[in-house]
Amino acid sequence: MSYRTADSLPPVTLDDVRGAQKMLTGVARVTAMEGSRHLSQLVGAPVHLKCENLQRTGSFKLRGAYVRIAGLLPEERAAGVVAASAGNHAQGVALASSLLGVRSTVFMPKGAPLPKISATQDYGAEVRLHGQVVDETLAAAQEYAAETGAVFIHPFDHPDVIAGQGTVGLEILEQCPEVRTIVVGIGGGGLAAGIAMAVKSLRPDVRIVGVQAAGAAAYPPSLAAGHPVAVDNPATMADGIKVGRPGDVPFRIIGDLVDEVRTVSEDELATALLLCLERAKLVVEPAGASPVAALLSDPGDFEGPVVAVLSGGNVDPVLLERVLRHGMAAQGRYLAVRLRLTDRPGALATLLGVLSVVDANVLDVSHVRTDPRLGLTEAEVELHLETKGPVHCVEVGQALREAGYTVID
Repeated sequence: MSYRTADSLPPVTLDDVRGAQKMLTGVARVTAMEGSRHLSQLVGAPVHLKCENLQRTGSFKLRGAYVRIAGLLPEERAAGVVAASAGNHAQGVALASSLLGVRSTVFMPKGAPLPKISATQDYGAEVRLHGQVVDETLAAAQEYAAETGAVFIHPFDHPDVIAGQGTVGLEILEQCPEVRTIVVGIGGGGLAAGIAMAVKSLRPDVRIVGVQAAGAAAYPPSLAAGHPVAVDNPATMADGIKVGRPGDVPFRIIGDLVDEVRTVSEDELATALLLCLERAKLVVEPAGASPVAALLSDPGDFEGPVVAVLSGGNVDPVLLERVLRHGMAAQGRYLAVRLRLTDRPGALATLLGVLSVVDANVLDVSHVRTDPRLGLTEAEVELHLETKGPVHCVEVGQALREAGYTVID
């Protein structure tokens, strides 16, 4: 059966979430709850990390996909399923379909990271690359569903999907019964809606805080307008929550049950990802780090105990390298500097000697000798340095200028 509007869909209830939990027994892992001493000190109360990045397929998406596909009629299963995704939903649908013996086709953008394409294929799906952005991929998947009769599995806008994601909320209450605040990232809204439905049904006193990337924050204007509002050209490194319009079904639940939706910057996301890696020893994608980013941005505004949901860990290694450097730069621990020096033997060694005195670690050096901006005896050098913080960055710049180098801003 294909659902198109929120009004045509049945509501999601606590019984639905409990039924999903039974269905997922032996399929989805009950993921770990890890305490964070560093975040607890910042917040002034216990902070726990709900590690859905350690879930099968690397994110919570398996939960909702499995419940949705398991609920299909026999003739619908026979027709197969189709999905569109750049990563996490694709892998969740692929594995759920394989476990249930259902044929799956997943449309992915042409620019999707190779590790995610490979993982989706390994989980048993036929992958078709189409379009440059997810909207084009989504249209192709829906067209395929109309032509073949395959059931389109929406990543967030269906009650069965929301019920499956809500099992995360039940686990939180079982693992941390004293919880006072739950912080969760929001893209289309399926995870936040499911958690809110499960938790508020049992513990209406628990505060639910949703988090969106500032460059893809459709929920604040939508909640203000009272209906889903699309944002043009959502832009964020957090592709797991890069959704331009809230889902109709989760929007109703979030509007009723989620206490607040906050936004975080790209710098805050990068810093949070770096903290998860360094302090918690957890690999988390930018979307999964968004609750930690919210805690870091305003640590005094969260009543504890706090549970931050790390929704996924499927980060492309190339993106991870960029994000880590960005996070280090945001913390003043990474400095890129360009300067000019006289192009003569030993000039670079002298420069490196200055940096050695101020204890700056050189990560990379590049030279430019042929450029119209340069004199005949000049060379331009770009240095990537590992530093110890903002104060150290200032000291490095000052030492270079005192040594007579022209630093180019």
